[in-house]
Amino acid sequence: MKTSLDELAAARGVLLADGATGTNLFKAGLETGYPPELWNVERPEAITALYQQFIDAGSDIILTNSFGGTSFRLKLHQSETRVAELNLAAASLARKVADATPRPVLVAGSIGPTGELFAPLGMLTDIDAEAAFSEQAEALAKGGVDMLWIETMSSLEEVRAAAIAAKKTGLPVMATMTFDTAGRSMMGVKPKDYSDFAAEIDVQGFGANCGIGPAELIDSVSYFDRQQQDRFVIAKGNCGIPAYVDGEIHYHGTPELMAEYAVIARDLGVRIIGGCCGTSSEHLGAMRAALDNTDKSPAPSKEEIEKRLGVAWKDVPQAPSANSTDGRERRRRRTGRNRPA
Repeated sequence: MKTSLDELAAARGVLLADGATGTNLFKAGLETGYPPELWNVERPEAITALYQQFIDAGSDIILTNSFGGTSFRLKLHQSETRVAELNLAAASLARKVADATPRPVLVAGSIGPTGELFAPLGMLTDIDAEAAFSEQAEALAKGGVDMLWIETMSSLEEVRAAAIAAKKTGLPVMATMTFDTAGRSMMGVKPKDYSDFAAEIDVQGFGANCGIGPAELIDSVSYFDRQQQDRFVIAKGNCGIPAYVDGEIHYHGTPELMAEYAVIARDLGVRIIGGCCGTSSEHLGAMRAALDNTDKSPAPSKEEIEKRLGVAWKDVPQAPSANSTDGRERRRRRTGRNRPA
């Protein structure tokens, strides 16, 4: 059932986005280090099954399996000439599943970081970044997405380049950054600064995703200017803290914890809520039920949030070192080596 972002938001009030791509594809057999985007053509049934799981759990928005779909990222796997093919396939698969659903479901074209650093720290230029993002955005638009969803960004320069490219399609543009234990992105951007920047570049939605858990994600969101009524504030946090157990990454967040996070985000004024690394359809189902069955309350205090979600790591005197298991996993996510899990 086809509808627009504004129409669906008006009807539902708060929209539930989907969960993790990488974590769930690993469970389906994806090997660590293998690009998920290739599964759009090699194992399309696994991708459509994941989209369907998110929809069955109650998601109003599903993101395409195209996070690493720029030529820069695909070049790591000798697939840089397949940008159009892989992104078109990701969008077409999602569109097919969404259109077969009796209720309205929106498709967001996922655009992740290039993994490169902008000059003078690195070799990436504005021109090259915009060209790469344009190639990806055009393919996603051709595949039928309802909006373009820029995510897991660390620098304002890269957000700007991706937004410029995405807006050329004429579709709504969402853009989220990742903030870590220090309450900043990897490149030092603070949530409040990003909130102001989002208004400057005039995207339809802005927010935070990934990070290290619900408490940190909510802490970042609390600094946003949520009074920008013409923009959607987005919260798409990880399902707790990752840890290696029996050689695999596991996340400690329970469905109950993610349900609390969803309700708190809504009460803080967030209009699109979802999960990132570690979030399964079970977590999303609990989030959907919590949003549907609890009344909206006044914005909770910091003390109340800490009581319900725990203390954000930036407020803990001794956070894990960069060489700890959790620290290594966070570095992997921040540098964009793999799709948010």
